[in-house]
Amino acid sequence: MKKGLMMQALLKGVSGLIAAMVLLFLPSGTFSYRNGWLFIALLFIPMICFGVVLLVKEPELLEKRLHTKESQSEQKLVIILSSLLFVAVFVFAGLDYRFGWTKVPTAVVVIGAVLLLAGYGMYMEVMRENAWLSRTVEIQKNQKVVDTGLYGIVRHPMYLATIILFLSIPLVLGSWISFGLMLLYPAVLVKRISSEEKVLEEGLFGYREYKKKVKYRLFPYIW
Repeated sequence: MKKGLMMQALLKGVSGLIAAMVLLFLPSGTFSYRNGWLFIALLFIPMICFGVVLLVKEPELLEKRLHTKESQSEQKLVIILSSLLFVAVFVFAGLDYRFGWTKVPTAVVVIGAVLLLAGYGMYMEVMRENAWLSRTVEIQKNQKVVDTGLYGIVRHPMYLATIILFLSIPLVLGSWISFGLMLLYPAVLVKRISSEEKVLEEGLFGYREYKKKVKYRLFPYIW
């Protein structure tokens, strides 16, 4: 079981790394794109470490995270839009470096790196708190409402973590153009959250009461 899961995770990680390198270094026209290497190190080194921890301690959760096949057409559309957005962000970051369209100050790149790690840390904490966390919108067997920790502040802390994580990526890559493109990501999430909450209200016992207890979906005191 663990051996097969390890191979699946390894294959997905390697394919993700190759895709990122192609999307960054091909448009940039060089492997000397330092911000690209910085991003790869900041994202994939913690990802590998976290993947190993999950494989050893929570293999079922790792398997859920590797499962990405959506059954709902509306959610499939959201995933397609998100994927296209990420491709555009990486490609334009490489092109921005190649042609020198914009320049992100080093201090902002450092801030972006800190935010990227913070977002990833928050993401891992959410996974620790919610054993039913999945990359697809679904109701799982024996699933219960989680209303403690970060889930006691906002209803979708995982999505908040990804916003922090993903908005920091263009800063690390040193591209204001890509940052502007990534600002579309929260709008995509709003659509996904609206659809997801309908599924949870209909199929997860206690979720309606949870919505009354925790009023904010994504941003405390805002929405």
